[in-house]
Amino acid sequence: MPLNRPTLLLLNLGHAFDHMFLLIFATAVSAIAADFGFARWEDLMPYSVGAFFLFGVGSLPAGRLGDLWGRRRMMIVFFMGIGVASLLAALAQDAWQMAAALTLVGAFSAIYHPVGIPMLLAATTRPGITIGVNGLSGNLGLAAAALITGFFVQLGGWRMAFAAPGLISIALGFYFARVAPAETEAPGRRAVSAGELPRTMLLRVFVVMTFTAITGSLLFNLTTNGNAELLRERMQGVVEEPAMLGSLLAGVYVVAAFSQIAVGRLIDRFEVKPLYLCIVLCQAPLLAIAAYLEGWAFYALAIAFMVAVFGAIPFVEGISVRYVDDRIRSRVSGMRLAVSFGVSSIAVWLLGPVVKAAGFDVLLLSMAGVSLCTAAFVSLLPAKAPARAQATAAPPPTRN
Repeated sequence: MPLNRPTLLLLNLGHAFDHMFLLIFATAVSAIAADFGFARWEDLMPYSVGAFFLFGVGSLPAGRLGDLWGRRRMMIVFFMGIGVASLLAALAQDAWQMAAALTLVGAFSAIYHPVGIPMLLAATTRPGITIGVNGLSGNLGLAAAALITGFFVQLGGWRMAFAAPGLISIALGFYFARVAPAETEAPGRRAVSAGELPRTMLLRVFVVMTFTAITGSLLFNLTTNGNAELLRERMQGVVEEPAMLGSLLAGVYVVAAFSQIAVGRLIDRFEVKPLYLCIVLCQAPLLAIAAYLEGWAFYALAIAFMVAVFGAIPFVEGISVRYVDDRIRSRVSGMRLAVSFGVSSIAVWLLGPVVKAAGFDVLLLSMAGVSLCTAAFVSLLPAKAPARAQATAAPPPTRN
């Protein structure tokens, strides 16, 4: 389906919004905890687990609806729904109301990955760079959460950090409905592609994608939800102003996000497996060393390990575009995301209690061990994608 430039821009912006909305709470958790009467931010963190659980399990119905009902329609629901849910979070008066609103944010956030990314990939002849740019957009959303939320907390309070983006997202939903081209038929209604993989190969790839996504999502959730407080702890006595800390964290995410552009270009040129192994094998030593550092030395290592964490993100979609036919891609992504994000949501629930009991150094060392598990799963991936599967990764050129 040909996509015009405004639609392409909105699909990438949607990825930024997806991650930004999920991280507003984690960035502002200290201020919210104080407002709700909690002595420690760690005690409030478990209330956000519903958002990340539904962010995972909600991908299954979202992917199915994307393939069978239409990806354009689902993206309109995404923009509108996440905006309304964020407004409800801004109105929360206690921890349980916040938990309910965040769970709703997670439910609508679940739409983007199994719907928005396949919608982009179906309209490109360069899937690697498309994934890289889209990944960059998503991680700039993390930077925006750190930067914007920090300034709102300092200047106007945490409620505005939810309300303003919520209103913007609703407006973008109306704009997307206006500019996105209508689908002639839902992807799942199309004829079977000649390049579709045998079920046994597809099952093997799905298992590898799922388990690498679980470990990768654990790292992603632990870092992105814990980095604000981790940076606050390790920069104590050096930088303590919320706005400055937010700016430093945004800087980490911006630098790390650009690694996905380089990875995307490499995916278009080389086999996925060796590239993926190289990236994940860099994660463990960087995380382990960071466990013992403070101040500016820690900040430098934080940039390095986040480059490795973010640099690994495009590979799961890279595997999908190499092996999975577009007519079922949203459903396959939905199933994989439901398992991986659903399981990894436990990281958000454990983050506060683990840090409270053992500290961030133990958390960082544990994450190093998780990265080694990712490498073990990647080693099970077939060395080379079959030629007929690779043919599906390069659809006929379309005009934008």
